[in-house]
Amino acid sequence: MSPVSTPPTAATSTSAATSTSVRRDAEATKAAILRSARYLLARHAHADITLKAVAERAGVSPPLILKYFGNKDALFARVMSFEADAEALLDAPLEELGRHMVRHVLLSQTERGADPLLRIAFAPLHGEQGDILRDNFRTQVTDRLADRLTGPDTGLRAELAVGTLLGLGVMYGVARGARLRASTVDDIVDRYAPVVQAQLTP
Repeated sequence: MSPVSTPPTAATSTSAATSTSVRRDAEATKAAILRSARYLLARHAHADITLKAVAERAGVSPPLILKYFGNKDALFARVMSFEADAEALLDAPLEELGRHMVRHVLLSQTERGADPLLRIAFAPLHGEQGDILRDNFRTQVTDRLADRLTGPDTGLRAELAVGTLLGLGVMYGVARGARLRASTVDDIVDRYAPVVQAQLTP
């Protein structure tokens, strides 16, 4: 005798929809907490950042941060990773990578208000946590880029390319150069990308 399948009841469908909505809300909340922590880490020493400050900026309660991340160290371990940022930064064919990287840095500033890569510029503020930032940046960003390059001195060229990008990010987002910010993204990409690309495909 073949098993009989029973169509889902309205209650079952409602329960599934509610569960999906809760998961979606939880992911959105986690993302907001991580954005808040990244923002604060780029502006303050790690030791000076409190969970209360992270919570206030994210629009949540401190106990909710503990629920999702466990404690401050666990939260900032996530924040100090460049893995996702590197994936987005390097998501283009090598011959087009210079333009993509420059555009990515600029759009991070203009559309999201911050460039996650610039966290590395504040590593000296963070004591031992700064060493974690440096190690993560090297392995997840510059070493990963070097692995994609061919020819001589791939490690040096990767560091020069990333250093060039960081200079642009600092001038645009930290020094807030007036002429730079008055220019269009396309104009800056056209002028600056060849400098980056020269290290990628010399």
